[in-house]
Amino acid sequence: MRHGNPGRNRVTTGYRGPVLVDGAIGFDPADVVDTAVRAERDGYDGVWTAETAHDPFLPLALAAEHTRHLELGTGIAVAFARNPMTLAMTANDLQTMSGGRFLLGLGSQIKPHIEKRFSMPWSHPAPRMRELVLAMRAIWASWADGSRLAFRGEFYRHTLMTPMFDPGPNPHGPPKVFVAAVGPQMTEVAGEVADGLLVHGFTTERYLREVSLPALERGLARAGKWRGDVQISYPGMVVTGRDAAEVEVARKAVKAQLAFYGSTPAYRPVLELHGWGSLQPELHALSRRGAWDEMADLVDDQMLDTFAVVGDLGEIPGKVRARFGDVVDRFSFYAPYDVEPGRWSEILAAFK
Repeated sequence: MRHGNPGRNRVTTGYRGPVLVDGAIGFDPADVVDTAVRAERDGYDGVWTAETAHDPFLPLALAAEHTRHLELGTGIAVAFARNPMTLAMTANDLQTMSGGRFLLGLGSQIKPHIEKRFSMPWSHPAPRMRELVLAMRAIWASWADGSRLAFRGEFYRHTLMTPMFDPGPNPHGPPKVFVAAVGPQMTEVAGEVADGLLVHGFTTERYLREVSLPALERGLARAGKWRGDVQISYPGMVVTGRDAAEVEVARKAVKAQLAFYGSTPAYRPVLELHGWGSLQPELHALSRRGAWDEMADLVDDQMLDTFAVVGDLGEIPGKVRARFGDVVDRFSFYAPYDVEPGRWSEILAAFK
């Protein structure tokens, strides 16, 4: 980790180091290689894929072949749609293919998707995620040192590993594991068993400092770890443009994205911290009617400025550092609107 571990200090506020800037990579096979190569050339530190309508791992296999130092992560892969063994195998292979640059980012998703879309069991997401990560680590350890695989937990059991299915030690070691979290319980799990925390885009600076960081600290303390032992990755919403017209397009798009997230009951605590809790059921009711335009109209400028970094192109790096420079280790641009890749390159250059 570039910033090291100054003072072996668990204190997160005032913790300042270089902020790594990450980009994104899509699924389109015709564009994956060009996007990854361009991201590395432009100076991004890493790229993340998302599991939405496509598999998050396959694009990274292509990216690994055509880049040399860019870190490659899933942000996120749905953990509970899989099991520890399948995740361990896929992650191990990508770690090998990338020369040790793979970051396994996992998220729980929500109950309806796990049960109705993936037809997989749902129960106690935070304890299940904790056990899933520990099970993967046990599998990787058995491959690394040849020890007997004997993981027995409440949710997962892995007690069989024969030579034919053992890939042996990974020359680059196991991949880093990031856990996505919004609530305190899952954030504690990230601190305890993971190498990093993937912060949700629907997170304000205040929620990050007052809720997420203390929960992360509790998890770190439980495992005898320190702040420098983990990375915090934050996809910050950004509103910017070359002129007033472009900025207005960006404002509307980000307001619509905030309204979508705000309609989800799981994210209500973020709104409640700011006194906007009553907005969540109103947005939820509109979402059930498909009234998307009406939802966006309920997000006022104060809420937009609270959730998003708003400014001219040249102002974005300074504003990001002012808000998050002492809190996060990795920052990526969350912009739910069309932007020329070169525009982000201009902003990225100002970070370096």
